[in-house]
Amino acid sequence: MRIVITAGGTGGHIFPALALISKLKEKDKNVKILYIGTTDRMEKDIIPKEGISYVGIEMKGLNRKNIFKNIKVMQTYFKACKKAKEELLKFKPDVVIGFGGYISAPVIYSAHKLKIKTIIHEQNSIPGVSNKFLSRYVDRVLVSFKESIKDFPKEKTVYTGNPRSEQIKDIEKISKTTLGFKKDKALVIIVMGSLGSLTMTNKLKEVIPLFKDKDYQVLLITGNNYYDQYKDVKLSNNVKIVPFLNNLISYMKDADLIVTRSGASTIAEVTSIGLPAIMVPSPYVTNNHQYINAKALEDDGACIILEEADFNKDNLIKLLDETINDKDKLKSISKALLKRRVTDSASRIYLEIVKLVRDE
Repeated sequence: MRIVITAGGTGGHIFPALALISKLKEKDKNVKILYIGTTDRMEKDIIPKEGISYVGIEMKGLNRKNIFKNIKVMQTYFKACKKAKEELLKFKPDVVIGFGGYISAPVIYSAHKLKIKTIIHEQNSIPGVSNKFLSRYVDRVLVSFKESIKDFPKEKTVYTGNPRSEQIKDIEKISKTTLGFKKDKALVIIVMGSLGSLTMTNKLKEVIPLFKDKDYQVLLITGNNYYDQYKDVKLSNNVKIVPFLNNLISYMKDADLIVTRSGASTIAEVTSIGLPAIMVPSPYVTNNHQYINAKALEDDGACIILEEADFNKDNLIKLLDETINDKDKLKSISKALLKRRVTDSASRIYLEIVKLVRDE
């Protein structure tokens, strides 16, 4: 098969795409893959490093604050469609698959106009603007949340889960002792996205001194942008701070609780592992989708939500103390998470691709 993958902007779009690419290569040794992303977002660096053929196309997202700037956005969109058509005609794919981000719109739409088979995958519980627009043109819509099926045309929407979750289940656990933590004490991981957050950095700096003498241990991952802001913070023996961990999933498998955002990839990670989470949805994302992601879990007893507006040192410490010391509650949350996980998501997506290409 010849397959074009398009996704961009954030890890929430890119890493599920990479998980599918891994599955495609496993299932079909002769598969040919072209990744179309943007010229200026993180995929332009990540994808070529994975040895995947890459084409960058200039594309900008809609400006919701200044509608006049969208005139230029639309001009960029039409140029992107033209470039996408050129690349698609050159590569001649059997199917084009979009994982979201604004680059998906011109690529998927152009594929539709060229009568190439198309699929989109929605990672969040509430559809992004691009996927909502594209759903009327594509042959299949694949979703990570059962709750989002209602937002798409029923006859072509399939619940597959997030392909990242299948990838995660096979990652080996690494003991927390390799980071200098004690084996017999509970570990709490705090991470506010791969880049970190200035707002949360300021709040967390006030919390750190309160971890002293607690009977649990804390690993704080700051994000590369904010690590230096903690250099003057005095740490107790049960707290460690790092800017970033490449193998975070491996350490999550030896943790007892995580305090984190509720983006699509994070949801896939905690459900796959069954790691109890206190979720702090980012209020800065489109359509408040992180809160809606977390609420879908909370309604099933699969997480605890602490909104950023309520996040302060007193509320967090109280919630951590109550949760980490309540073994029954931790077990209950973990059990609810595992009920939601899909351990063969990438395989399900592969099956949908094959069926579509074969006209089944």
